[in-house]
Amino acid sequence: MARVKGGTVTRARRKKWIKLAKGYFGHKSVGYKVAKQAVVKSWTYAFRDRKQVKRNFRKLWIARINAAVRPHGLSYSQFINGLKKAEVLINRKMLSELAINQPQTFEKLVKLVQGK
Repeated sequence: MARVKGGTVTRARRKKWIKLAKGYFGHKSVGYKVAKQAVVKSWTYAFRDRKQVKRNFRKLWIARINAAVRPHGLSYSQFINGLKKAEVLINRKMLSELAINQPQTFEKLVKLVQGK
């Protein structure tokens, strides 16, 4: 019985990893073992950072809202609590956008909270 060499399958598998590592610096884009490690690590970073992006945006929105309500004599937590009591259902992203792009509308929300 003839020996099965399987070179084409091995080459194809390795080429797949090299292709995924395209654009990486140095041997990471050429060497199979290093390329595979780099790609797997990049997937790990991508997974982690997809979660962190959400956290970072929420922090940004909160900071913007806080900065917008401070001149009116409120803190962020007082403002959010007042909105909840007034049953205003606007998320933080929209509140942040209102504070930046439509200050008059945002001021009406602040007055609503202060009136309660």
